Amino acid sequence: MIRLITMFVLLVCSTLSAQSQYETGMQKALGLWGEGKPTEASALFERIGGAEKDNWLPPYYVALVNTVAAFQPDNKDKVPALLAKAQEAQDKAMMIAPDNAELLVMQAMIHTAWIVYDPMTNGMKLSGKVNAIYAKALAIAPENPRVVFSKADFEIGSAKYFGSDTTPMCAEIERAIELFATFKPETPFHPTWGLDRATQQLEQCNK
Repeated sequence: MIRLITMFVLLVCSTLSAQSQYETGMQKALGLWGEGKPTEASALFERIGGAEKDNWLPPYYVALVNTVAAFQPDNKDKVPALLAKAQEAQDKAMMIAPDNAELLVMQAMIHTAWIVYDPMTNGMKLSGKVNAIYAKALAIAPENPRVVFSKADFEIGSAKYFGSDTTPMCAEIERAIELFATFKPETPFHPTWGLDRATQQLEQCNK
């Protein structure tokens, strides 16, 4: 009996240690990103993903960090490499959680970054895919603020390009902001981003 109790205690301690290592690593990686060190953050998320093989969050953040970097004008020469790394991580995450709305938003963002990088080559090829991905994400998680906002944000870009009315999309962005106010992530490391961008976009709508 004592042996069984000892084994149980050791198992619990081992689990808590693993959780602590994961949490410490994720906090550090997010901190590096916040400090403007995306390369270091991406590398640490990759290492965490190597240890957390059934957890979609580390590869998700690898994809997110590199995709956000690809949208920055100063990184134009690095876009193909950044998006290749993002897609590789995205594919790993999708293997773990194929019908995850957050990951669908991530895939749409990668495609959008390719469109921004080379609209003449990638616009017609990828725009339909992005719309289909957002439709699927909305069907899965209609109350997820990132899904609602990202879909509307992409549609606004298309509407402005074709000279269409953006009023319906602006209404959806306003709805997304309301959803951000009540959204609760599953863990401290689940995605929470988007409110700042949605607020900025709504301000543009109201001009």
